[in-house]
Amino acid sequence: MRRWAVVMAAAVAVTGILMISSSSSRSGVASAAATWCIARSGAGAKALQTALDYACGSGVADCAPVQPSGLCYLPNSLAAHASYAFNSYYQRSNAAPGACDFADTATVTVTDPSKILLSSSLLVVSCR
Repeated sequence: MRRWAVVMAAAVAVTGILMISSSSSRSGVASAAATWCIARSGAGAKALQTALDYACGSGVADCAPVQPSGLCYLPNSLAAHASYAFNSYYQRSNAAPGACDFADTATVTVTDPSKILLSSSLLVVSCR
């Protein structure tokens, strides 16, 4: 699996880290079976923190990479860490129905988040 972060060209982190399945297509739209779980835009900070605590405390998600000494700690934002944890939980649950809800703070996407061109000032980079 690859880990991705979206950062500004000036190396300032702006949004989520997402664990990407290696089964994605090159077009930016994943194959029919590939899906990812990410934090829902507009989710409140308190709800996101509660969901992140659940995902990481359940023993299902691998949250070590988003800990302060982890390779994917940056960007250090709640949305980034939640997206990483949610997708880890979801992938480790074999994308089971309901594994990407987290009290309505997460959503499933079929678009490979590593392939989304956000703007010319943003780059998608691996955080291995």
